[in-house]
Amino acid sequence: MERTVNILGISGSLREASLNTALLRTAQAIAVNEGMAIDITRLNGLPLYNEDDEKLGVPRSVVEFQAKVREADAVLFATPEYNFSIPGVLKNAIDWLSRPPEQTITSGKPVAIMGAGGRLGTARAQYHLRQVCGCLSMNTVLRPEIFVINAWEKLSPDGAIDDQTLKSQISDMLRALKALVLNLRAYD
Repeated sequence: MERTVNILGISGSLREASLNTALLRTAQAIAVNEGMAIDITRLNGLPLYNEDDEKLGVPRSVVEFQAKVREADAVLFATPEYNFSIPGVLKNAIDWLSRPPEQTITSGKPVAIMGAGGRLGTARAQYHLRQVCGCLSMNTVLRPEIFVINAWEKLSPDGAIDDQTLKSQISDMLRALKALVLNLRAYD
């Protein structure tokens, strides 16, 4: 029997009512039927990256976050778009993941990216995030791309995503991410 693929879901938003966190919760529900489990983590407790902190000892919240990424088979980012790019909180988290550079835990890590936003559905932010992931040698799922346009129109009153086409796209992305994980496992 094939073991469950464990994915760490990371939202680039800190808001409680975040559309991107809702997107991750939808993926979490879908993943169960695909032989995957998604653990959603929050970025609220991470301090701003400062190299001086490494000399004094990496903050506990960072060590715990790095451990979650290290232990996950893959990462699923859901990013909003702020000023044509990724939010600072997400970039900060990724900066912590890149440390120390000679032992980065991101190298070879499978990753998928999606986002919920306005008229362009976070397309520009996702392209920037793909550049950052490439710099860190992450293996990024290229297709399907999920740009949730006018995301607030796809939410039910309780914050769940009801759009069946979107759910199908998320399912396709999760299957692609799982296939990438299993393909990389075959070479371990």
